[in-house]
Amino acid sequence: MIDVSMEGIAKTYPTAMRPAVEDISFSVPKGELFGLIGPDGAGKTTIFRILTTLILADKGHATVNGSDVVKDYLAIRRKVGYMPGRFSLYQDLTVEENLNFFATVFNTSIAENYDLIRDIYEQIVPFKKRRAGHLSGGMKQKLALSCALIHRPEVLFLDEPTTGVDAVSRKEFWGMLGKLKQEGITILVSTPYMDEAQLCERIALLQEGRILSINTPAGIVSDYPDALWAIKADNMIRLLADLRATEWVRSINAFGEYHHISLENENDYALEALLEYLRFSGHTHVEVHRVVPSVEDCFIRLMGNV
Repeated sequence: MIDVSMEGIAKTYPTAMRPAVEDISFSVPKGELFGLIGPDGAGKTTIFRILTTLILADKGHATVNGSDVVKDYLAIRRKVGYMPGRFSLYQDLTVEENLNFFATVFNTSIAENYDLIRDIYEQIVPFKKRRAGHLSGGMKQKLALSCALIHRPEVLFLDEPTTGVDAVSRKEFWGMLGKLKQEGITILVSTPYMDEAQLCERIALLQEGRILSINTPAGIVSDYPDALWAIKADNMIRLLADLRATEWVRSINAFGEYHHISLENENDYALEALLEYLRFSGHTHVEVHRVVPSVEDCFIRLMGNV
């Protein structure tokens, strides 16, 4: 069963120079953890707002849990949970008051669905009398997720849920999503962090409102067409300039303590010729080894093909 579907969706805001999203099509089967991966401005939030019936698309067709986002918007709002990128709960209410309020809105109670949020909510129970505005980033994140789940939604939308939180909270959050998936909830999560793409079952890579690729993380990596090499030397800035100037290098990107490169010709002679060129150019302590492409490597390559 397909739980979320978009076909040919496009949206342009009145003051924008270009479409926020254009010709977006994808489907998510029930129970899948699906990721929208891309930088700020890629269109992730616009997609979520269309699917949660907060805005209308200019064209195209979308459904959530079998309901049309235009004709059946009231039904969708009862069946989805939405955690926006910006903390949007009532800051002057306590943790407990926020959760009770959202339970009441959906005509349920904390007790009725407590088994679903237990593992999350018990981490913030010691602060249940604290106002939401005085919580840490990680605690706000857990409260927002609890409020999005209190009515036991069929589909959960999480818009950049780990932005601005510490590494430990990020890891804990993704552990929670794994447990929620076991409950049969379909989860769509957006993130600008490429390392989080590996935690999804399938991902859509987005750039400037268009989908570059949809596949499993492993599938996207396996589609990388070239051998990829990591290279470094004592002077990384000059190394970058010299690698860009040589005819042996097809692509190059700075990547942490290394530069990642692919070569025009995939043979031992090309690599040896490149290393000889770098030694002749005065580079010292040159180190090079082959690496497995990451999702980020694939995203950068796909951006260059647009």
